[in-house]
Amino acid sequence: MKPLHGEIRVPGDKSIAHRACLVAALAEGDSHIIGFSGGGDNHSTLRVLRGLGVHIEVDAARGVRIQGRGLRGLSAPVDALDCGNSGTTMRLMMGLLAGQRGAFELVGDVSLSARPMERVAAPLRRLGARIEMPAGDHPPVRVVGAPLMGSRVETLVASAQVKSACLLAGLLASGETTVFEATPTRDHTERMLRHVGVTLHESSVGLRLLPPERLEAGEFVVPGDVSSAAFFAGAAALVPGSEVVVRGVGLNPRRVGFLHALREMGAYVEWTLAPGLAAHDEPVGDLVVRGPAALRGVDISPERVADMVDELPLFACLAAVADGPSVVVGAEELRVKETDRIRATGSLLRALGATVEDTRDGWRFAGNARLTGGAVRVEGDHRLAMCAAVLGRTVTRGPVEIDAPSIASVSFPGFFETLERLG
Repeated sequence: MKPLHGEIRVPGDKSIAHRACLVAALAEGDSHIIGFSGGGDNHSTLRVLRGLGVHIEVDAARGVRIQGRGLRGLSAPVDALDCGNSGTTMRLMMGLLAGQRGAFELVGDVSLSARPMERVAAPLRRLGARIEMPAGDHPPVRVVGAPLMGSRVETLVASAQVKSACLLAGLLASGETTVFEATPTRDHTERMLRHVGVTLHESSVGLRLLPPERLEAGEFVVPGDVSSAAFFAGAAALVPGSEVVVRGVGLNPRRVGFLHALREMGAYVEWTLAPGLAAHDEPVGDLVVRGPAALRGVDISPERVADMVDELPLFACLAAVADGPSVVVGAEELRVKETDRIRATGSLLRALGATVEDTRDGWRFAGNARLTGGAVRVEGDHRLAMCAAVLGRTVTRGPVEIDAPSIASVSFPGFFETLERLG
């Protein structure tokens, strides 16, 4: 295959963009969000906020402007709030709405309606939230605003979404809220809240939040999405002689687990932080990846999963063709993503000729696969669509036909065009 060469930029980090929009909606005054990704998930958050009475202006060149309504200023809508395919939107909204006035119903598409939500509802109820789910552990979710009392809560799973929902609820609680998680997860929400003046303390008992009187409106700069950059880093690593540079990408320490794994596999991976930081204390810089003569298999242990959970399907693609076996364990969370990513990723790779064994919480790879081309199903999962495209561009012996390529726009509008520019 022809090596990949070039410099690119990727859309804004959708995890950070979600949080910037929610915080801006609760602030007093006008906020400006620069680097908004424009993907489907982020637009689901904007749609829900508009349904809550928030005035939002979107300009492709100038970003997003949001007129905040204050901590308790959201309006209860007549209709259900449609979160689309965005689990982040629904889970963070559960916390944000728990202390508001009125009743709110959160719904989603078929995929989101199958995803678990009790993991969020249970700790929120410890704070006094009134949350009902007629379907059991799945949407629709009904939230009835109630007075919240600060308390210590423990997250049931290693999930930044669950932690963030509790922190957002804590903004409206009476007294201090402490959130404890056994496994640390990405800290975008903490950085964002500190940026708007919220007092947060970290200790051995958890993350302590003191409820603020108000949130400060201002400017939010969203760096490039490292999860999107990972696909080009992985593509470069698969083809000897490649060199890809990604400019202006977010390099939060809790988001670079895949890059560390790529180094262990033998790729040249380096990044340099920019002289300053983004406006809400997110590390930002440039990433350089060069393809080695060959990748080697490595194992991913449970304590590494949280820092690369979104990139594990991509890691699986590399592990399938690497020199020697690889194992991923402790990744059972993948079974409740947009699809069952353990099963779906394994099926995709086996359809292309890889030897992969699905396990309860990960995979076992024989490695050294010589992948064929062919038709693959990505089951409506944006990350699987991008994985299939990377394999077809780099290592398969024939073309790969993706059943629903447009799903990539959920997180990365223009993904295929960007991949084409590199080679």
